[in-house]
This record gives sequence, structure tokens and C-alpha cells, in this order.
Amino acid sequence: MKLVAGVVLVMVLAAGCNEGAPGSSYTEALPGTVTFVEHVAPIILTHCAPCHRPGEAGPFSLITYDDVRRKAKTIKKVTGAGYMPPWPADTSYSHFLNERTLSANEIALIARWVDQGAERGVGREPVWQQGTTGLGEPDAVVWLQDRFPIPGDARDRFIISKAGWALEQDTFLRAIEFVPGNRRAVHHMNGALINYAEGAKADPITGWAYLDAEQVDGVDAFAWLQLQNDDDSWPALVPSAINYLPGMSPAVYPEGIGGLRISQHGAFLLNTLHYGPSARDTSDLSRFHLYFSPVPPARPQRELSMGSTHTEIVPPLHLEPGEVKTFRTSLQLTEDISVLSVNPHMHLLGTRFLAYAITPVNDTIPLIRINDWDFRWQYTYTYPWMLPLPRGTVVQVEGTFDNSADNPQQPFDPPRAVTGTDSKLMKTTDEMMQFFITYVDHRPGDDTISLAPTAPAQPLRAVPGASATTH
Repeated sequence: MKLVAGVVLVMVLAAGCNEGAPGSSYTEALPGTVTFVEHVAPIILTHCAPCHRPGEAGPFSLITYDDVRRKAKTIKKVTGAGYMPPWPADTSYSHFLNERTLSANEIALIARWVDQGAERGVGREPVWQQGTTGLGEPDAVVWLQDRFPIPGDARDRFIISKAGWALEQDTFLRAIEFVPGNRRAVHHMNGALINYAEGAKADPITGWAYLDAEQVDGVDAFAWLQLQNDDDSWPALVPSAINYLPGMSPAVYPEGIGGLRISQHGAFLLNTLHYGPSARDTSDLSRFHLYFSPVPPARPQRELSMGSTHTEIVPPLHLEPGEVKTFRTSLQLTEDISVLSVNPHMHLLGTRFLAYAITPVNDTIPLIRINDWDFRWQYTYTYPWMLPLPRGTVVQVEGTFDNSADNPQQPFDPPRAVTGTDSKLMKTTDEMMQFFITYVDHRPGDDTISLAPTAPAQPLRAVPGASATTH
């Protein structure tokens, strides 16, 4: 197996920054006394608090000393075992920005802190910076129109909805984040962006709040949502402008790369919003966070989709009870591209995922490998630098599934036959194998462009009191 020289350099440099990863024998000398304020808090706030805080996926908060002290023994156990923080991608295969992995030294610091009695230490306690991502506080918040009731009848629900906004003026977006109001209920969301031309839509917000996607779809659904212009013509939309899966955070690129134009009046079309089965009555009120940019997207991002509903899976995705099987799909590039990020997707029976690219000169480029698939953590993985792939490259994807009773994620007792379908209304207990590649058109020198985001300039603000900012 050959590796493109530039890719080898990327992997070596990234590995050098991660030589204290779990399993490494490398550790620095530990301080005699380890305290929360001086040593442990920076680790927890960087690697744990993004999920373990109010409203996020973690089942308890870890943003203060008292929070962490209560869970100290558990934290020592799960970090020592490499179970937390979750980072599914194999760092010995490929590297990405913001890898949530602890070095051997960080793991040892936590263990010594707990063993010494989990002392607070002296000085000012570091404070978690508010905001749902490293992006900081959003510039505007766009809410869905109403709370959706979810009956406790253990049934999947597929909803079509919209979230409209009114801003001061047209501008640009550097990032969009979909924030589920009920993370235990929301399985996934596929969202398109609608920008209304000036004067085309006086009220982008009015319309039905939710529609059952199993009962109504297409133009009929869009009409009920009142997506059309005021003269009854239909606006253009940007498909897959924002998507969500469990554990996913928004991908953020440097200014001018990716991003979107956004009109003063517009709406997100949620087609579809999938709620998984619930055993008790609950509800959801989700929202979008908008992060503005003064810089137009000089290089708009695009997406390639592989696998279920997109490219042929070989053999067809079907699993008999007790069967363990690997499936494959491939796609040949018809143009030169520069990859920004990738997103693998499977459901409960998935156990292993692998994606790589074979260039026209037979070089093999590792894209991502996940050795222990976990349905709960499905990230968008962004490369440290743009990754050029030339025209004619074949992207290969392999997914392994375990439909036996030994699979701890097995949803059926006893196991039953599972078949992938081409329907977009995929239940949690159905199976999928998908791979999404976010990219820009290739330009010479792209392999030297870092994808670490830069600090934004002062953005525009949304109209105070408009539905785009409050609910």
C-alpha cells in the first residue's frame, strides 16, 4: 500500500502532537500535588464540558469543581479505560482537528488527583465559557415554531417542519448549528436553506408548524408550510445546508472557505426531522444557531453522498439473524476536489467503518477508520489541512454489521432479519451505511491550507425582538 507523500507528512506531524495518546508509554513527570484548579480543570473544560453541561448530550454536568468532585472516581475509571472522552476515529489511521483524546500524561494527572483526595487547590477556578460550541454565543437563534409533543408509544416519527427568520439585512454565515431541544428524542435532521429574494416574501415565519412525513410530502407539504413566494412561485433552496446526527457538532472552516449567503428573509426546511421511539410522553422544541461572517464564501462547500439511497451497496444491505457481514460501496470522482471533512453514518448494528481513496496512479489515501462503531457518537470529522483528491480517484467505503445477540446494541430479542431500504424514512432499528464528503473545488496549493478556523470580525446582529432571536 502506497501513501501520497503529502498525506504521510500530515499524518506524521499530527502524530507528533499526539504522542501521549492512550496506549502510549510516554508520560511527563507528574507534579507532586495535583489540584483541580491548576491541573485538572483545563483538561475537563476542554475535553469533557462540551458534552457534560446543561442541555447537552452528557447525562451530568462537569463545569464546576463541585460537579467534577462528585464524579471523580467515575472520571478516573472511564478516562483510564479510554472509554471517555468519546472519539471514535482511529488516530493511528488518520487525524482530524479537535480530536477528543487524552494523552497518557493527562490520564495520569486525573488519576493522581483522585488518588490524592480530589483537592480543589487555591486560586480562581477556571470558568466554562458559555455558548454551545467553540464558536461562542450565536449571532441569531432561529426557533422552530412550536413545541412538538412526542407520545410514549415506542414509535418512530418523521416530521417535516420549517424555521423562518427575519434579519436586519442580507449577510453571510460562517456556521450553522442545529440544537435539539430534546437530545434523547431527536435522532437526525436533514435541513435545506431557503433564501427569499428582496420583496418576495413578506412573512417567512407563518405556516404549519409540523407535518407527518409519512402522510404528506413534496409540493403538498411545502404548500402547507407556506414556503412559496407571495406570488405563488417557488424559491430556490440549498439542499443539505445543515444536517444533524447524534454527537455531531457544526463544521467550522476558515473565513472564505465554505459558508453560505443568507437573505434578510428566509427559512430552514427540515425534511426530515426524525424522532426515535420513546417509552414515555415527552416533547421537543429545537432551534438553529446562526454565526454571521462579514466575508462572502469565496469557495462554497459542496457535498458527495455515498451508500444508502445514494450509491450501490455490495452485497445488498441485508442481515439474517445472527449474521455478521461486511458491505462495500464506491464512488469515482469526476473532478478534482479538495476535501474539508467527512461524516460516516450507520445505525445500531454497525461495528466497524473504513473509508479510503485510491488515486489514478494507485496511491492509497486513508480517510477514516472506526474500529468500534458507537451509534451515539457520529461526528463530522474535519481534516487539519485540505485534502486534495484528483479526478478519477475511487473512494472506497466498508462497513461491518453484527446482527447477533452478542451485539450489545442489538435492538431485537431475539434478533430478526434487517434490510436496508431506499426510503428516507429510516427507523432507528432499520440499517444504513452512508458516507458524506464535504469539499470545495480544487485549486493549486490546497494541500498547504490549514482548516483551523480563524477568529471572526464583529458580526451583524439580528433584529431585536424578531422571532430569529427569541422565543
